[in-house]
Amino acid sequence: MKAVFQIEAEVPRQIEVDVNTLIVAGWAGRDMAAIEHHIEELAAIGVPRPSSVPLYYRIAENQLTQAERVQALGGDSSGEVETFVFAADGEMYVSIASDHTDRKLETVSVAMSKQVCIKPVAAQAWRLADVAGHWDELIIRSWIVENGVQVLYQEGPLSSLRTPQELIAGYTGGATALPDGAGMTCGTVGAIGGIRAAAEFTMELHDPRRQRSLRHRYHVDSLPVVA
Repeated sequence: MKAVFQIEAEVPRQIEVDVNTLIVAGWAGRDMAAIEHHIEELAAIGVPRPSSVPLYYRIAENQLTQAERVQALGGDSSGEVETFVFAADGEMYVSIASDHTDRKLETVSVAMSKQVCIKPVAAQAWRLADVAGHWDELIIRSWIVENGVQVLYQEGPLSSLRTPQELIAGYTGGATALPDGAGMTCGTVGAIGGIRAAAEFTMELHDPRRQRSLRHRYHVDSLPVVA
């Protein structure tokens, strides 16, 4: 999948990336108590416990999209805000993505529930080197629309999650950088009020030190479920 990113840096520029490898890093928290909380949160909706943590799910590259309107089967899917690290021309970048997941199918197979849903990603990114020194200060957030009102759905610092370098090393067997064309989502934080579906999802990666944010909003059209 070809993605175009506006790189927000001292010298802004645009890059086109041919994403040929897409990985979702699951159960990516640093705090085992927090991981257990998320496992229990998902268990409450019937999702089986993971075999190990973290886990790496390969997703078809064509599931990545920068569209602001996407489609999902039925009304049982929901978004999860995550940082998205990717490599292009020998350099690492960070953006924001949603690990949109079919919650009904998740009770049968987590891998399948992730594969069947589109993965929205923002059209802006930062150089990873520009934020690596204060990575733990960055904050991820998301909002959903309920009863016509936008409400905060997720919020937490990246200090609660494993660093991209640690997650990448776990996937590659030691290397801390992705090869060109590879992208990885790097874990999420708990849902405020519990996991639930919503047609409108807004996500943000905020850098409080530099007072800047990456944002993306998308709308989900539910397709009919037929037998």
